[in-house]
Amino acid sequence: MDETFRQQVFEIIRLIPLGRVTSYGAVARAVGYPNHARHVGNALRHYDEDFPAHRVCNSSGQITAGCLAEFSDKLAAEGIEVVGNRIKDFRKVFWNPIEEL
Repeated sequence: MDETFRQQVFEIIRLIPLGRVTSYGAVARAVGYPNHARHVGNALRHYDEDFPAHRVCNSSGQITAGCLAEFSDKLAAEGIEVVGNRIKDFRKVFWNPIEEL
């Protein structure tokens, strides 16, 4: 995808509230590309240290990024429990940008 798509993805992810998570697909829908969840993941290959990439997972609440331990620690610091690679109570902490923006 192009740089505009990447910027839109990053803008949505920056809006995810502390202690909440969303999915790659929800971000894709919010930027107008409902079938491009994988592209959202690809856009997240490079980001700044303070960027909240840890708040994005797959649609079943699994952390699929290669930095599972780091993301789990960051989520725990926000009060979100991760068991294995799955966010506990995913639906309770899920943030849907289309509904909540």
